[in-house]
Amino acid sequence: MRESMLQSQDHRTELMDKLHSKTAKIGVIGLGYVGLPLAVEKAKAGYQVIGFDVQPHKVDMVNRGYNYIGDVVDEDLKTMVDSGRLQATSDYSFISMVDTVAICVPTPLDIYQQPDTSYVENSAKEIAKYLHPGMLVVLESTTYPGTTEELVKPILESTGWICGKDFFLAYSPERIDPGNKHFNTKNTPKVVGGVTKSCSQIAEALYKQVLDGEVHVVSSPAVAEMEKIYENTFRHINIALANEMAILCNRMGINVWEVIEAAKTKPYGFMAFYPGPGLGGHCIPIDPFYLTWKAREYNYHTRLIELAGEINNSMPEFVVQKIAELLNTNKKPLYGSVVYLLGVAYKKDIDDYRESPVLKIVELLEARGAEVILSDPHIPAFKYRGQTYETVELTQERLAQSDITVIATDHSAFDYDLVGRSSRLLLDTRNAMNGYAKPEQYYLL
Repeated sequence: MRESMLQSQDHRTELMDKLHSKTAKIGVIGLGYVGLPLAVEKAKAGYQVIGFDVQPHKVDMVNRGYNYIGDVVDEDLKTMVDSGRLQATSDYSFISMVDTVAICVPTPLDIYQQPDTSYVENSAKEIAKYLHPGMLVVLESTTYPGTTEELVKPILESTGWICGKDFFLAYSPERIDPGNKHFNTKNTPKVVGGVTKSCSQIAEALYKQVLDGEVHVVSSPAVAEMEKIYENTFRHINIALANEMAILCNRMGINVWEVIEAAKTKPYGFMAFYPGPGLGGHCIPIDPFYLTWKAREYNYHTRLIELAGEINNSMPEFVVQKIAELLNTNKKPLYGSVVYLLGVAYKKDIDDYRESPVLKIVELLEARGAEVILSDPHIPAFKYRGQTYETVELTQERLAQSDITVIATDHSAFDYDLVGRSSRLLLDTRNAMNGYAKPEQYYLL
């Protein structure tokens, strides 16, 4: 027993020394919106970093120093690659060379709105093949409470190594907000929860070496997992309230945006959330349903979360119905009308269209026979339901020739003066025209 404890202390001390001396080699699995920024920051902190991804084109782009993630500075990536501190590979045998590895892979929902943890599971299995004493594994993918200890830990311990003694395991949720001008991977506070006290201490030491933000340690991975779900559920529910208010205000002839701006003047007890055409991105439309799924294991139904999901998921249909009503006032049917959608991304000034409500709006419009034109300065083309769509440049001619223009994403690059001057009929789902001259037939969501 004493020998086992000494062995554990030796692994912990050795890894701590490597982290503080920057001699530890770092692995990051998944080079997407979470993994690539994290890999770059770890390399900038002075570590040698190996990024792993199953997509060869991402591996090739990283190794050539070509950036494809908006939250990464192009020059930072190129400098780290050219200096030899960052490289990418699809060969998972290189995991045997690293001292710590972070799992930053997708955690989508399946067709039944249930968690698909296959990417996490497959990553854990690859790590298990090359797991060695003294290694730290950190799961960063957003998931349901219990994933780290119920799914990842048994896979790693199937090797015969014991968590907390031979290797270390923790959960530290990503906090990526694409397009945020103030907070990024480097300066956003980090939450860490280890399986054991040593696991937490080592994970904390790693992130303190890499990040500027506070590292907040919690008592377990489950607490850290729940914390992440709670963050996104908070936004999910409050956005649903804003959307429901928008629907009601629309019927009552009240400007919901003016209502929210007035409510913001209260200096306590209120936080502004805004309506829109629906939710997008990886986190808010998906993460709360991880919790509803897990809650059923405990014979509990998260009614508020599920109701919020119904409201938010109904918004694309509400927008399409609004488009049809506005066209009808001009004696035009939706069938055969030209609908010009401005924006594809799920939020302004980014190129991320994952789960974007605009995709559903396009699908609904086309199903009802409308001709859809799309402009997005950040997304020249995209794929949806097996079809490739190309976006076009915003022009006066396209605005004037369209039966209705819809501002779906309020990108800063759009010329809203031009939109106001040239649109025949305009539906603004984002209050983007606030402060600009508007056409005679202008309507807010």
